[in-house]
Amino acid sequence: MQYYEDIVVGQGRDTGSHTFTEEAIIEFARQFDPQPFHIDPEAAKKTFFGGIIASGWHTAATVMRLIVDSAIALEASLGSPGFDDLAWLKPVRPGDTIRARMTCVEKTPSRSRPGIGSARFLVEVFNQKDEMVMRFTSIGLMRFRNRAL
Repeated sequence: MQYYEDIVVGQGRDTGSHTFTEEAIIEFARQFDPQPFHIDPEAAKKTFFGGIIASGWHTAATVMRLIVDSAIALEASLGSPGFDDLAWLKPVRPGDTIRARMTCVEKTPSRSRPGIGSARFLVEVFNQKDEMVMRFTSIGLMRFRNRAL
C-alpha cells in the first residue's frame, strides 16, 4: 500500500488500458448523455464528428476506473475533493483504446488534520495513437504511514 510519504512530486504512473465499443458507447450515452452523436450511428454521421463518439463523461468514468484499478487500490486513499481543468481534446471513437498517465505535481500535508495530506496529479489520457484525448488535474487525499508526521 502506498501512503502519502511514498508519493514523489514529478513521479508518474501509468494505468492499464480500455477499448471502447460502439455498443458500450451507445449504452452509456442512452443512460447519461443522449445526444445524437453518442447514440445514433446514422445521425452521428451528419454531425461535426462524422460518426459515433463516446461521451466525455463516459471517457472520464472509464479513466476513473483505470485509476482505481492501477493506483488508488495501492494507496491509503481517502477520496478526493475534486479536480481542476478538465479538457476533452479529441473524440474517443469505437475501437479506440485509452490509457492514462498520472504525474504528481504537488503535495501538501494537512494543517488541520494530522496524519493526512493531499496531492495533485496531472492526469493525461492517450489513445492508441498516443494522441492526448483528455486531461485534468485530480486532487487526492491520503493517509500518512506515520501519523505523527
